[in-house]
Amino acid sequence: MKAAFYESKGKITVGEGKQITPGKGEVRLDVAYCGVCGTDVHIFHGVMDQRVAPPQTVGHEASAVVAEVGEGVENVKVGDKVAVRPLHFGEEHPFDKGFKHVGKNLKFIGIDSSGAFQNSWTVPSYTLHKLPEQLSLMHGAFIEPLAVACHDVKIGRVEKGENCLVIGGGPIGTLIGYVLKEKGANVFISEVNETRLSMLNELGFTTINPAKENLSERISELTGEKMIDCAFEVSGSAPGVQTMTEVVNVRGRIVMVAIHGGEQKQVDLFKFFWSEIELLGARLYEEDDYEEAIRIADSGFVPFEKLITKVDSLDNIQAVFDEIDQNPEGMKYLIKCNDN
Repeated sequence: MKAAFYESKGKITVGEGKQITPGKGEVRLDVAYCGVCGTDVHIFHGVMDQRVAPPQTVGHEASAVVAEVGEGVENVKVGDKVAVRPLHFGEEHPFDKGFKHVGKNLKFIGIDSSGAFQNSWTVPSYTLHKLPEQLSLMHGAFIEPLAVACHDVKIGRVEKGENCLVIGGGPIGTLIGYVLKEKGANVFISEVNETRLSMLNELGFTTINPAKENLSERISELTGEKMIDCAFEVSGSAPGVQTMTEVVNVRGRIVMVAIHGGEQKQVDLFKFFWSEIELLGARLYEEDDYEEAIRIADSGFVPFEKLITKVDSLDNIQAVFDEIDQNPEGMKYLIKCNDN
């Protein structure tokens, strides 16, 4: 059994893993594909060593086939194609108010425990969502990040016909754009990387490069001065934080998608008062977000093939992470975790 192990900053090795027989309520999976998430890249850079205990297998954007089921498992059977919702909820806490996906005792499978960059992976059965038979396992690896986008749009309470701005056109920002389009919103994407801008334009999105034109003025032109009903801050940048309060209209909503850790950024709080703006945090996903993501994926609305930058084998995982560092404008890299 082969597995990849994060060893230390900038180093991933491939070696012998351990196939774990599923216990009660658990399922063993033959992992098909696992996408490389921005969080995986942060781990690779050594900035999450306080949570990750090297040598550890990471990865969580997985599609798989059920290989073995433990006692009491009824929601899936051997041979089912599945996507994994990699959350271990732990003990319920009164602080959580029932929102287990952001609970105090939440552990993220693939960060706080062993992840999907391996041939065989044993997980709790409740984390599994069946994939439609006609949806390929390669595209099934997009369900996790697409569920993130579905959750973000749900938090934003977006309605058909609303004007929405996505600040940051990377993988998650692009998927948010597609979910917004699927909801019937008018979508604009702000991005400074020319390669990504070219790709987004080819995909049919209306884009703005704030490094070359005044974003607020352009949004005003495009919306007939209505401006933005709901903005999604996905860039994690100081300019993005500044922009989000400049473009939303009265009682507009801002959904904070990016993780703004470390350096503090200036937020124009006066504008929240002046125009009754809402700031909404969005983290991870809930069960219904996965089902929504599977529905959208199965509909063919998202052209996943055009979002895939590269597919490579588990043996080459170090080279893939090195390439991501050298090619920041890439979109989605997938690791094929089994040879079959």
